Amino acid sequence: VQLQASGGGLVQPGGSLRLSCTASGRTFSSYAMGWFRQAPGMEREFVATISWGGNTTYYEDSVKGRFTISRASTKNTVYLQMNSLKPEDAAVYYCAATKTGWGGAIAAKYKYWGQGTLVTVSS
Repeated sequence: VQLQASGGGLVQPGGSLRLSCTASGRTFSSYAMGWFRQAPGMEREFVATISWGGNTTYYEDSVKGRFTISRASTKNTVYLQMNSLKPEDAAVYYCAATKTGWGGAIAAKYKYWGQGTLVTVSS
């Protein structure tokens, strides 16, 4: 599986962005998907994950109620809708995939990674 993330950019605090991650291959629907982020000088951290069927999601505490992960299997795409963005949300965001029903919050469980898309939150 190859992943292509897009949608990053510069946004003011309080603004919104929608990240997309498009996967190659015909078995996208059998992969659980996740979003992680890495700020400069920081370790990569978990943001959100969605089960292969799209029925179960899980979020890091600081993004709950602001971010929404979803997937469109017909488009081989997973989305991360980010609202009420804060300066501390600025990072390179990575999508990841694991060929299991559920990936969880552990980066090591994800075998496939996209190249990252940069989100900058600044006035």
